Amino acid sequence: MTIGAVSCQTDLLDPQPTTIFSNLVVFDTPTRISLQVNGLYAAIKNGNFYGGRYQVYGDVRADDFINRTSNAITALQVWNHTLTETSQNDVINTWEYAYNAINQINVFLDGMDANSAKFVAPTFPADYATTTANQYKAEARFLRALSYYALLQLYAKPYADNNGNNPGLPLRLKAEASLPGNDLARSTVAEVYTQILEDLKYAEDNLPLTYPTSIAPSTRAHRNTAIALKTRVYLSMGRYQDVITEADKIVSKTAPFTATTGVPHALSASVTNVFPAQTTTESILSFPFTAQNTPGTQNQLGNYFLPNLPQSAGGTGEFYLNASGILANPGWAANDSRRVNWVTVYNGASYLKKYSSPTPFLDPAPVIRYAEVLLNLAEARSRVIGVSDPQAVALLNAVRTRSNGTAYTQATVDNILLERRIEFLGEGIRNFDIMRLNATIPGKGTVSAVPPGSPKYVWPIPSTEIATNRLIVQN
Repeated sequence: MTIGAVSCQTDLLDPQPTTIFSNLVVFDTPTRISLQVNGLYAAIKNGNFYGGRYQVYGDVRADDFINRTSNAITALQVWNHTLTETSQNDVINTWEYAYNAINQINVFLDGMDANSAKFVAPTFPADYATTTANQYKAEARFLRALSYYALLQLYAKPYADNNGNNPGLPLRLKAEASLPGNDLARSTVAEVYTQILEDLKYAEDNLPLTYPTSIAPSTRAHRNTAIALKTRVYLSMGRYQDVITEADKIVSKTAPFTATTGVPHALSASVTNVFPAQTTTESILSFPFTAQNTPGTQNQLGNYFLPNLPQSAGGTGEFYLNASGILANPGWAANDSRRVNWVTVYNGASYLKKYSSPTPFLDPAPVIRYAEVLLNLAEARSRVIGVSDPQAVALLNAVRTRSNGTAYTQATVDNILLERRIEFLGEGIRNFDIMRLNATIPGKGTVSAVPPGSPKYVWPIPSTEIATNRLIVQN
């Protein structure tokens, strides 16, 4: 394992790259370990994974966007369900970038365990081994859980199909530095979810409640981040009572709903405060970018969704909003502030402008918001207690009425799913909401609907994995 450092000196007689540390010394100081943790986040937020494309795929598979450019590089085959095991820019790249990130995490975790005897004074702070080291391992395991959850949503059938007993993913939990480890069979969907929950439990127990003011809590995992992701995971498994148990840790019983311990998450007063910055207490986790650290060409969210304007602020307008999709739903009123502020019309087509920063499109890539936790809890309570449950109705309306003056009188699942569809438009949740219910992916334009029994319902295992893993089976 190697890691970059700040240096540029070179021995002219024996030129060695002094910007690289040997794997023998990367665990020798707190600073070097901290740099590795930063590297784990960088691997996850690569533009080919959680830095943009993953969110795009989660929306354009469904029915709220229409492809404009017919560009095979930018998710055309995802949109029209023509992916094959050799589709490089989506099927292969997503798998490889996700598993590269997972292996980097596993290398780090193995190294932390192997070097734990070093974590003593005077080189390390007195409590490093029991506090800081465990925190770093918790961040790594949180990111591993996030990665495996993402892969399950694309390459495996939903938990609701056969109660999680269908083939899931190769569950790689140890560092791989050589070829013999390539051969690994797929664990079941349920077994992968079990590992995800084990990682999130460790993360919850060992992550800090918050961070110093120099670190934005929306950019780094803390205890409430792990709990929030657990509500999403349990919702995907249909374990609604567990959603309630987890959400109750960070959602007060009455409005205004807030997290009373750890980072004080709460809904922003207006959606205009949430985007594009994503730094309010509503943003539980998002991945930021800078001019020196961009998502990369054709990965940026703004590039996909902004119209192809004549000025530099425009994207390529790869996808515009389907006039027969959510725009046509009477539940999304014309005066809803999300419609007013997130939709723009150009050349007769409507586009999403939630990601509005100009080129090079440095809007953070969203992972999870407090609004989702509230709606996760509302749906779980509706299913367990009933559509008239006062708290479920209040949670649903907390999200609804900050943007739309018309409140719901019942927290039906249909009302909640509609609100999720509006609220998280372009954040990568829509198609996964469909699939967790084992429902048909609706058609759009000339693209036919995809029922759960179709081979197109989940992505194929990439040809690169088939070629190197003799134990893998294709979807």
